[in-house]
Amino acid sequence: MFISKALGLFAKGGLVMYPLLVCSIFVVAIAVERFCYYRQIEVDADNLLKKVKEALQRNKNEAKQICEKTTGPLAAMLAAGLQVPTSSRCNVKEAMEEEALNQITALKARLNYLDTIVTLSPLLGLLGTVTGMINSFSVLNVSSGKPFAITGGVAEALIATATGLGIAILALLIYSYFTSRVDYFIYQMEKSATKLLNFLPWEGEGK
Repeated sequence: MFISKALGLFAKGGLVMYPLLVCSIFVVAIAVERFCYYRQIEVDADNLLKKVKEALQRNKNEAKQICEKTTGPLAAMLAAGLQVPTSSRCNVKEAMEEEALNQITALKARLNYLDTIVTLSPLLGLLGTVTGMINSFSVLNVSSGKPFAITGGVAEALIATATGLGIAILALLIYSYFTSRVDYFIYQMEKSATKLLNFLPWEGEGK
């Protein structure tokens, strides 16, 4: 019942419903992929730093191995800093910053598509509105035609507009949620990088 009704509305929405369908598929696919990815890479930053700090008191390589065995951008960034052989604070910081840029790029992957769909979907809905109204006026131009056929063009306009707005709203909510997740990961990386720099012994310092 619901599926047949949905298919009926889809058919009444006109040709613009097909690109809108593609947009909705992209939104769902990106949402599932990003949710699984962020869930997989999430780690307890405080617990990881505690293990690294304890390992550093014994051996730097042991701390590096702990990070390498842990998944996620935070561990990868810390491992990059611990791989630097010198005791130069500047070199360690640069190594972590370079790795952090790579990890941030991976964190933001495909989110730009959601941002594009947020803008594109309402425009496609507006296009459906225009084509629907054109169809309505085409019916009006037919003398002694079928006056009730006008509702077909109006229905096309309304369905396309509502669908475009609905997809845009969904994409915006998902984009906002994932953006907040990315900001959280970046914050954890910045905080953990500062703590690691404080853990390590530096040249000329009594640590």
